[in-house]
Amino acid sequence: MGLEDSGGVCGALEVRYQKTDSAGQEPLKLQPEAMLLWLTLAFLWSPTCWAQQKYGPGGGTYFSTSRDFQNDITGIRVFIGPLGLIKSIQVRFGSSWSEKYGAPGGTPQEVILLPEEHITGIYGSYKNFLRHLVIYTDRGRWFPFGKEDGNTFIAFPDESDKVLIRVCGHYKLLGITSIGFEWGYPSFLNK
Repeated sequence: MGLEDSGGVCGALEVRYQKTDSAGQEPLKLQPEAMLLWLTLAFLWSPTCWAQQKYGPGGGTYFSTSRDFQNDITGIRVFIGPLGLIKSIQVRFGSSWSEKYGAPGGTPQEVILLPEEHITGIYGSYKNFLRHLVIYTDRGRWFPFGKEDGNTFIAFPDESDKVLIRVCGHYKLLGITSIGFEWGYPSFLNK
């Protein structure tokens, strides 16, 4: 089976099948529906965070919090280093904290959300590393972490019913170099 560029406007790929391989055997043929199903399953099983945008210069080791389909995010813990850099982050689903993502060290600061409260917006700033985050909730509350310095950003969902469901980014030895946010529907809408 060979893949060749069809030369179309969108650079679509055309699949062309050979009748037999070099051993004279018929190759495996996948119907378009089977190929689409396979690709969909591969994307769903992937741990990659599908954040629409990452904020910061990036570089270093990639991280992504896992997705909990039974529980919403109920807390955020941010670790601030002595230079004011955000070193790492943890997310709480239900009553369980995720692993710590980012560089070692730092002083923890955390917020625990109220029952049925969700994160609906994030403001932040970065230079070479993430320096500031402000978490906004659907209850009108906000929680600052770190100190504003450098380039600023605002992240929020594309639909008013969506909430924060995953955090991803990159980090180096001194702290988080980029961060992204994935938005989705609260778990009570999935039940």
